[in-house]
Amino acid sequence: MAIKCNHAIKKARTELHDMIGLEISSTIGAEPDDGGWRILLEAVEKRSIPDSMDILAIYEVKLDSDGEVKEFNRIKMRKRIDTDEMDI
Repeated sequence: MAIKCNHAIKKARTELHDMIGLEISSTIGAEPDDGGWRILLEAVEKRSIPDSMDILAIYEVKLDSDGEVKEFNRIKMRKRIDTDEMDI
């Protein structure tokens, strides 16, 4: 059974947090992918002072049609202060 976008995002956020143990700070994107979902999430890799220097990572999480994680990958890292558009 296919899951809806909002459920896919919640599932991806919960599963990624459980797998990597990092705070998931935001959802970057979500799109249908091969009957499942491709979700992009941003996680705080390292806190810094000032927080504008925090190291953030973008993770891609792929879910199957039942909402189970097929794979996840860290695809990019940046400092919070770097606000350039990302090519992901």
